[in-house]
Amino acid sequence: MNVICLGDSNTYGYDPRDYFGGRYDVDSRWVDILATKTGWTVSNMGQNGREIPSTAPVFPSDTDLLIVMLGVNDLLQGRSPEQSAERLEHFLSGISLDQKKILLIAPPPVVLGAWVPSQQLIDDSHFFAQLCKNMAEQVGIRFADAGKWKISLAYDGVHFTEQGHKAFAAGLLEVLR
Repeated sequence: MNVICLGDSNTYGYDPRDYFGGRYDVDSRWVDILATKTGWTVSNMGQNGREIPSTAPVFPSDTDLLIVMLGVNDLLQGRSPEQSAERLEHFLSGISLDQKKILLIAPPPVVLGAWVPSQQLIDDSHFFAQLCKNMAEQVGIRFADAGKWKISLAYDGVHFTEQGHKAFAAGLLEVLR
């Protein structure tokens, strides 16, 4: 099975303890844990700082599953949950794959930390997850809410810890079963 994971730094596996953009070890990143546990070919298209793109790339026709988790950076850059959800809907509508092959994951809500100074951002991240769920239902794509997987976040309030990556992988594997 060919799987593509498209996301931001939490998909990339960014280690917030490394100021130079380093990553957690391969055995601690959710994308790589998914590949190891399933035996699937899993491509990591995570990128530090990625906001929701204005247009969708063309994905290979042999893609069996596209996992999309985006939106946190849009909120951090001052976009409202509604604006972020609109951008995400526009992005998803441009994907040429069969909708049954797309899994949208709402990122876990942020928490107070070095990058999250206000309750408003926390509230916005919770609301964004609800908007993602509503959109997935309307568009007819699969949906999962990572906010239900007890993801531990680092000191910055945004990035997964190594344990958070493992919890994310476990939650995702349950959804995919």
